[in-house]
Amino acid sequence: MDFSHLLGMEGFSDTLLSNHFTLYQGYVKNTNMLLEKLSADEAGTPEYNEMKRRFGWEFNGMRLHELYFGNLSKEKKKPGNDSPLYKKMAEDFGSVENARKNFIQTAGMRGIGWVVMYYDKKADQLYNVWIDDHATNHLTGCAPLLVMDMWEHAFMIDYGLKKPDYMAAFIKNVDWEEVGKRYETACKN
Repeated sequence: MDFSHLLGMEGFSDTLLSNHFTLYQGYVKNTNMLLEKLSADEAGTPEYNEMKRRFGWEFNGMRLHELYFGNLSKEKKKPGNDSPLYKKMAEDFGSVENARKNFIQTAGMRGIGWVVMYYDKKADQLYNVWIDDHATNHLTGCAPLLVMDMWEHAFMIDYGLKKPDYMAAFIKNVDWEEVGKRYETACKN
């Protein structure tokens, strides 16, 4: 997917974004390469087994980046406070602001990975979750709504070790309409 429309976004240099897009393209390339090799190789060999293990890593890296870039926008898109997502955030966290604070607090944890606001339709509950690397702590059956990359490549060029400044820039550029659409889709499925 092409996310070059994000170039020029406030709080993110074009250098940072271009480097990040290149990293994402590597996940796409590796996912496609593994799919091709897995269809051609014989199951049960040590090589096949290792490629099978690696596939989840590359695939999740690809999809998480697509969700991350997809929930950012140069335009400040916010639904009204009466949107279904905002109502749910207020219901589950006490207020929309509390939901955002909890998301940012989760992002402030030490480590590399992702922060994801998930919706669990079965429990009708929103959760802010830390994902280690790309693969550990995903909530099975839950829909990712809001995704923030917390690997160093997402912020070091522009912010160095100032993660809070990166997190503030991220929140300012969230396309809440897109996140709201993800929520409404998750409620229907």
